This record gives sequence, structure tokens and C-alpha cells, in this order.
Amino acid sequence: MNIGVIGTGYVGLVTGACFAEFGVQVVCADIDAEKIALLERGEIPIYEPGLEELVERNVKQGRLSFTTQTREAVENSLVLFIAVATPALPGGGTDLSAVESVAREIGRTIDEYKVIVNKSTVPVGTAVRVRGWIEEELRAAGRRVEFSVASNPEFLREGAAIGDFMRPDRVVIGTDDSQATAIL
Repeated sequence: MNIGVIGTGYVGLVTGACFAEFGVQVVCADIDAEKIALLERGEIPIYEPGLEELVERNVKQGRLSFTTQTREAVENSLVLFIAVATPALPGGGTDLSAVESVAREIGRTIDEYKVIVNKSTVPVGTAVRVRGWIEEELRAAGRRVEFSVASNPEFLREGAAIGDFMRPDRVVIGTDDSQATAIL
């Protein structure tokens, strides 16, 4: 199974590197060209013990790659993890603009069944919105493509994220789709 991770911040980079360590083919995409250039040079833009070695090993073994093209992650993956920033708004809400942007790009790009998994910290009900944004893009293009949406919140502690991912004390997956459940 191939996995795409969209967003290479703390959660996205740890998620991508750890899945690659499990032997999965992973493409990590980010719109930040400078960050992708750093990662392609083997420079990790965040500090997490063991992450640099994990990334280096999996890049060398051909299981982990980086791109600025979300399309590349979508086209080459069965499962897509959305792991983008969701900062707080002044009134206490959550800024979902990056999640919306990624969902719409998936909708413009998707051409076969995918499982779209929200890994970003988002409010309850965001999966319904993600589905809606993807469906809007598909309708606008006059296309019909089956896809599933799921949620898989992260429980990563800074300084212990790799261990938390590789040996979690709990895994939460939210979906109402049996096909997504079977794949995840």
C-alpha cells in the first residue's frame, strides 16, 4: 500500500517517516518549497530525537520521498493523510483554510478510490466538511469518483513522537465506511 502525507510539519513528517519505517512507500507533500528542499538535502526543519536518522534511512532505501506537488501524493497513494496546520482563530475557533485547500486539491486530482484521513487537529464534524469540499470539486469537473473519509487524531508528545507513533498506547480511527476501516 502506498501512502501520501500532505503537510510536512511536526505531525506530517513524523507520520510519513514512521510509516516508511514500517516498509510502506510514502510520498510527503508540502507547498513550502524551502522546507521540501531542506528535506531533500536531508536537513530536518524540526527537532525530534531520532527523526533525522529515520528520514535519512528511509529516503536512502527508497521508501520516503518529498514533493511540492500535492498531485504527486494523490496520484501515487491509496491512503492520503492530511496533516496541515490548523491554528486557532481570534474568537477561539479553528482555521480550517489549509485543510479546505488540501481537500479541494484532492477533489481536483483524484481519479480512483482513495481513503482520505484527517490527521490535523480539527473540530468534530470536519470529516463531513472534507467530504463536501472534495465532492464540490468533483461535481465542478463533472466527475464521479468513490472515496472514503476518516479521522485519525494524533497523540504525539514532542521528544517522544517516534516511540508514540511506533508503539501507541491507543489508536483512534473514526469513519462510517467499512472499506476505509478495512484498509486502515
